[in-house]
Amino acid sequence: MSAMDGVEGVRDSRRSRRSDPNGVDRRAYGFLLLAVLLLFWEVSSRAGWIVSAYWPPVSQVFAAAIEQLAGGEILLALASTLRRAAIGYVAASVAGIVLGIVLARNLMLRYALLPLIEIVRPMPTPAVIPPLILLLGVDDALKIFVVALASFFPIFSNTFAGVATVDDTLIQTARTFRTPTVRLLVQVVFPATLPAIAAGLRTATSLCLVVAVLSEMIAGSSGIGYYLVETQYAMRPDLMYAAVLYLAATGYALNRIFLVLEARLVPWMGRS
Repeated sequence: MSAMDGVEGVRDSRRSRRSDPNGVDRRAYGFLLLAVLLLFWEVSSRAGWIVSAYWPPVSQVFAAAIEQLAGGEILLALASTLRRAAIGYVAASVAGIVLGIVLARNLMLRYALLPLIEIVRPMPTPAVIPPLILLLGVDDALKIFVVALASFFPIFSNTFAGVATVDDTLIQTARTFRTPTVRLLVQVVFPATLPAIAAGLRTATSLCLVVAVLSEMIAGSSGIGYYLVETQYAMRPDLMYAAVLYLAATGYALNRIFLVLEARLVPWMGRS
């Protein structure tokens, strides 16, 4: 078999995974369901099935979304939220991966730090925001810290569990060649743990956006979360739902971007 045949085989395999036996792209079913739900939203409001000032027609929501997009206000709020989420996500990723690998390989540090991590992990995010306001105020430091705290745990847990599944033969082989500990962790343990790390990072990708919006709703003066609260108090449900639609589209886009990067950087996970 030639190299080109191999490439075509991979492409055909990916196409078959995306299509059902009738040759229809499986993603089309998801978009069809979404279209049906939006149509139901429009009809339920226009026909009076749901009589409420807080249930505008979806066409009115889309019109408000386009209006806000042209004005740029919603984009500025969304950009502010994404900046805080990104900073907290990066900090959580570094801390979660490093601590996950180190604690899984070092028994003394594991006994010292793991109980503290297990105590803090079950705490709901809204419960820790009021005490943190007293320590960090209501500026960006609070939102970034809360995002990092919430995103840290799935990354750490997956990394910690992933290190435990590393084939011991790899480690023993590296030790046979007298590989230094740091090099062993970086060149042997870390690559073998990448699938587990990627799973934790993907979970944290959506979680960081949710927590960033939540922190802005509780103690914010800017961002999409604060924008949602403002539009609610201003009795503008069309703008409020428009912001929710932008958040949904942003979350979907982030997930697709992560899947593309994952397929390129961790191809042995078997995802396209």
